[in-house]
Amino acid sequence: VDAPENSRAPRPPALVSIILPVHNAEEWLDECLKSVLQQDFEGSLELSVFDDASKDKSMTIIERWKGKLESAGIPVVIGGHDSPSPRGVGYSKNQAIVQSSGSYLCFLDSDDVMMPQRVRLQHQAAEQHPTSIIGCQVRRDPPDSTARYTRWINQLAPDQLLTQVFTSHGPTVIMPTWFCSRAWFSHVGLFDEGGQGVPEDLLFFYEHLRKGGGVVRVDQSLLLYRYHLHAATHSVLESTIWAHRVCFLEEQALPRWAAFTIWNAGKQGRRLYRSLTTASQRKVVAFCDVDKNKIKKGFYCHEDAQERPKPRVPILHFRAARPPFVICVKLDLTGGEFEDNLRSLQLREGQDFLHFS
Repeated sequence: VDAPENSRAPRPPALVSIILPVHNAEEWLDECLKSVLQQDFEGSLELSVFDDASKDKSMTIIERWKGKLESAGIPVVIGGHDSPSPRGVGYSKNQAIVQSSGSYLCFLDSDDVMMPQRVRLQHQAAEQHPTSIIGCQVRRDPPDSTARYTRWINQLAPDQLLTQVFTSHGPTVIMPTWFCSRAWFSHVGLFDEGGQGVPEDLLFFYEHLRKGGGVVRVDQSLLLYRYHLHAATHSVLESTIWAHRVCFLEEQALPRWAAFTIWNAGKQGRRLYRSLTTASQRKVVAFCDVDKNKIKKGFYCHEDAQERPKPRVPILHFRAARPPFVICVKLDLTGGEFEDNLRSLQLREGQDFLHFS
């Protein structure tokens, strides 16, 4: 007599669990799941899918692939809910992790495609860096959709993975490329489950850094990273991200400096200044710029300040300003002119300056 379904011997835990949250992803799932099947990893692999109230054919596609994957030795764990509305990416990822068994977690978005060596190479890196988030380089699809951002993801130097965490680009290794040990993930804590509009990856990344976690990138393109208008990223407001970034800058970087200069006397630099707490504003000794008109004006007066007299912050040419600098100039936009100016000062990133934009 066959044993009933639930009394079968439990499966041994996998070495790596691929964490796949799904919400209305029928358009992409075949390619995504095929890339799971094609991994060249020799350890035990498991796929953990959590369906966040999909209303399309996503679950039919997953059920179809379950057989193919399991016959190739990759167990598939499926969870989900069918409430009227989705609960969000943070919730789905947490649920997929809870129901999985692997010692390592490999995050995958349902619209992306892994290269066959992804799990193998990131697992090797994670073994060597047990308290790090491991990322990788990516190929963008369509190729020219976010050219500056993609260059930034792929070209940061190893030490910049930690110094450039305050920039508007968000985590220095992007969420769909994350790979880490379950033990370290549990130490950092779960994703924020606030749902739509919450940058759950950025908040987790900051908490990871607060706890002393490292950031490592495998320098091979291991993911086809899709850009399309339905991506969850688009639901997060720029102002929300800005507020989190300013808080993190004030918490992690500014306490090290008794005084600093904001590089950019234009809109972004002034916006940063106005966003700071009064205590941080008092540390701003100057703005600096290359714009002759701004320099000629001589100072910036913060009209909305509660203080009397209102603070007047000098505006200097960048060569006359003194480090450390918080730089509010976007990189890769001035044909190399800004980068040349910065290089000419021979400063050390992380100590003498930080990028904020």
